Amino acid sequence: MQNKSLPSGQRRTKGGKFIPALCNVVGTLILLSVIVTCLPATVPRLLGYEVYNVVSGSMQPKIPVGSMIFVKPADPGTLKEGDIIAFHSQDSVITHRVVKNNEVEGKFTTKGDANAGEDMNDVPYDAVIGEVTYHCPLLGELLWVYTSTVGKAYAVCFAACGAMFNILAGRMRERER
Repeated sequence: MQNKSLPSGQRRTKGGKFIPALCNVVGTLILLSVIVTCLPATVPRLLGYEVYNVVSGSMQPKIPVGSMIFVKPADPGTLKEGDIIAFHSQDSVITHRVVKNNEVEGKFTTKGDANAGEDMNDVPYDAVIGEVTYHCPLLGELLWVYTSTVGKAYAVCFAACGAMFNILAGRMRERER
């Protein structure tokens, strides 16, 4: 067994390769977690969907509060009774089921599944965002976090920590050489 001599003032430490490797793994896991948690909100947009967070129980149990919904643009004339649509109403986006598509007037009659009656106001075609094609329970909360200012700051800080762990691992390896 050869014993390589070290320059004066330096000594070989136990775990000299373990700690940098651990920092690399932790840093990579942190970066991957930020990327993976961003995917549900970004990939659908690249595929032409709009993504929203459900904040009211009007469509329960079909679409629970806290769900992320994926809305595909649709021609209002092709939507039929039973389809779930997302539409603008004042400053909100609402998701309700189509009760009637009145093509002559260019309006929908809608109703939330959990509501006792139909919505008071019909939805004009120009207010329709599209058809809800998919929903994923609980992911809406994640969307809310990433779209809030505080959530964005946390995501950036968390990603920066992951990058710093990887930089630290590189520096520790250089120091060992």
